[in-house]
Parts: sequence; structure tokens; C-alpha cells
Amino acid sequence: MRRFLFLFITVTQLSAADAPLAQFMAGAATSNITPELGGEVVGGFSPYPCTHIHDELHARCLVLDDGKTKLALVVCDLLGLHRSLSVQARTLIEAETGIPAANVLISGTHTHSAVNALGGPTRGFFSDIELTAYQKFVVRRIADGVQRAITLLRPAEFAFGSVDVPEHVHIRRWFLKEGAMPPNPFGKMDQVKMNPGAGNPALLEPAGQPDPTVSFLAVREPGGRLISVYSAYSLHYVGGVKGADVSADYFGMYAEALKRLQPNSASDDPPFVAMMANGTSGDANNINFRTPQPRKQPYEQMRYVAEDVAAKVNAAIAKLTWGTSASLAARYRELDIQWRKMDQELLNWAKETEAKAPRIQGGKADLPLAYAGRVQRLAQASPETKFPIQILRIGSICIGTSPCETFAETGREFRKRSPFPHSFMVELANGYYGYMPTPRHFELGGYETWPGTNYLEPQASVKMMDALMKMVQEVKEE
Repeated sequence: MRRFLFLFITVTQLSAADAPLAQFMAGAATSNITPELGGEVVGGFSPYPCTHIHDELHARCLVLDDGKTKLALVVCDLLGLHRSLSVQARTLIEAETGIPAANVLISGTHTHSAVNALGGPTRGFFSDIELTAYQKFVVRRIADGVQRAITLLRPAEFAFGSVDVPEHVHIRRWFLKEGAMPPNPFGKMDQVKMNPGAGNPALLEPAGQPDPTVSFLAVREPGGRLISVYSAYSLHYVGGVKGADVSADYFGMYAEALKRLQPNSASDDPPFVAMMANGTSGDANNINFRTPQPRKQPYEQMRYVAEDVAAKVNAAIAKLTWGTSASLAARYRELDIQWRKMDQELLNWAKETEAKAPRIQGGKADLPLAYAGRVQRLAQASPETKFPIQILRIGSICIGTSPCETFAETGREFRKRSPFPHSFMVELANGYYGYMPTPRHFELGGYETWPGTNYLEPQASVKMMDALMKMVQEVKEE
């Protein structure tokens, strides 16, 4: 009897181990998040009301299902999104679809021509806020988009691809010749300058290296047409809108360009959904500072970058090797990374700057005054950051996230340290916590390290990476 029982258990275990994986499924949909006219466009120091919609903003949604686990990946045409928006959207998705909130990745593209989904002036330094009417609208539309993607779930194959497109990404932090560095708003001298001016004769060398790789996950109907391509490229944004227009920037134009490159794209039902998330672009942009370019017409550079990247990704898609099954997994954590500390000297400077502001003529006081306010608000930050990070695994593909404008070297480090052969990062995910320089860059100074532009402790990138690697190991061992 014991022998029979032992054989029964052993055969059962072997059968379970040898059982084929369930049919892999994928579905994708878009959800319109275009704001009303008059909403505040963010991206600079002075928000202004939008007066025209040049192109619609969307939440682009992809849902994957391995038969046991579902993942949802959402890319929103927003500068960024507050943690509270992400929390409410992911909670709503779990309640309405059953996909666990931890399995939902929501990121912003960082278009500088979208309206505010971050909240009020103190929003960045508080982990929980009351949502504005527009933020509540975005929450609802994200949940709708995920539900629609679930409705469109169908048998699928998947593949990972990548292509280097170095010509559009350039480091924006530069060392300058001796004597050429201007003082920062705090009256101090940095070692590097952000956006030093194209063709500036004082340029020495960039303070880092950009990440030129476009990484992407493609899903298609078995042997057939594409369902979706989820891409990430470490390009900050392109810009060049007309007036007070709203635009999805090159991210949205890339999605449309890649769609146009597909056969019968105009008549396909359900439609193909392309997505472009932001990789790790906190110290990079589209300006070649060595070689000045002539000023272009509004939207011209956006289209050029979008169409070129789309063409290169489309060519890479033709060479992919497709898989028919993959197990899915996710991890989500909120870390106790500390807010950046405001010392008494800095607070004294902020108060003195505000006191002197009425007596300073012209626009010279604008930047110091803006930072005087930021410094004092950051000193009153909420007790906890609740800093969100996430790992998604699709077979041998691993996606890590950051809620910050993250430097390119952090993305390259993630790819290097991850045990998965196909790994990449997405920034501005599930929250917004300012810039995240590495400790090396903190020593160099510059815009991205200034208190109020940077919200977090100097070791934040190190602590985040260590936590991500632990989470990667967890999903690897499942």
C-alpha cells in the first residue's frame, strides 16, 4: 500500500511538472485622456492654460495572461503621475477585473505638453493627496482601458527585441571650461551645467553616457498580425509644440507611426496598439550640443524622431524569434527611502531670498525665488515617501521601474546586473519623485541635483537598485 501511494504521488508530481503551460493570451486597447481646454500645461516653471489640442492624449494598455497570472502595462501621455493616482487606478483595476494591484504597471511618458496629473504645488513632497478632477478622470480612463484590453484577450505569441538608435539621445549635463560656469540659484558653483547651449564654445565633455537602446516586448496573433508593441527608449522628450498646444510629443507620434507601418492597419479590428514608455532619461535629451541644428517648425522634430525610431523598431520586429508560452510574475514594494534633508543654512537662504524678492528688479529673482519656495515645501514633506518600485517578468523578459526621472547609467546598471537575458527599466512609474541622480552626480551638482528638483536622499538610486535586484531574484526563483 505504501509503495502504491509513493508511486501515485511521484507520478502525479511528474505529470504536473511535465504539463504544458496554458495558452498565452494578450489584448491591447487605448483610452482617451485628453483634458478640457484651459487645463494647466506643466513641464516648465510657470504652468499656463492650454488653448488647443494638437493631438489627443491616451492611456495605452496591454494585458497579458499565462492562464494563472495576468499583468497589465499602461503608458499614459502625461508629464508624470502622482503616487495617489496610481494607487487609486490600480486599486480600481483590481476591484473591477481581478488583476492584483501589484501586477499593474502605470507610467507617464514625460511629454511636456500635457496638463497636470501631479496635483497642487506641494504634491511632490506628499505621498498621499486628494485627487483633482482631472486626476480622477485619468484614473477612470486607465481602468476602462485595462478592462477593454481584457475584453480583447486572445491567443498570442510574444518576443523580445531591441535596437540601438543613438542619433537622437544626447547627455545634457556638461563640464565647461574654467571660468565659464555660472552660479546656481543658491549662489554656489556646480561642476556641470544642464543644457549649456548648443555650440557653446566653453563645452568640454558630457558628464555621462546616454542609453541608446530601444527595448521592446512584441505580442502577435499566432503566426499573424501584431497585437501590441510595448517599447522603452531613454529619450527625455523632444518638444517643439506651437503656442499653448496639448500634444503627446514623440511618444504618441511613434505609436501612430509604428501603427501605420503595419499591413492593413487602417482596417484591422481590433486595432494594433503601439506604446512608448520612457526608459531612463533623467540626464539625456534630444539636443546635440556639439553640433547646433537649425530651428525647425513646430512638431517637425517630433515627427522626425518618432518616424525614424518606429522604422527601426519595425525592421527589428521582422527578425524576431517568437515564443508560444511564458509564465508571468510581478513584485511591488514601497521603500522607506528618505526625503532630502533641508539644513538650516539652506532654509535661512530660502527665507532671505523671499524677503528680498520685492526689491529685486526684472526677472533675475525668478529662479532663486522658485527654489526658495521648493526648499521650504520640501522641508515640510510627509513623514514617509512610500517610494514605489516594481518588477514584471514575462518569461525571460524582466522590466524594472523607478518613480523618478532616472539617470541613464542606472538603466544600464539594471540591464547589466539582472540575471534575465532581456531586461530594461521604465521610469516615471506609479508615482513622481523628482530627479534621481546617482551619488557620483550629486558630487558634480547641476540642475538635476538641486534641492527641490531632486526630492530624495543622495543614496536613493543605490537603495532602489539593491531592492530591485532582490525582487528580480524572487521572480526568477518562482
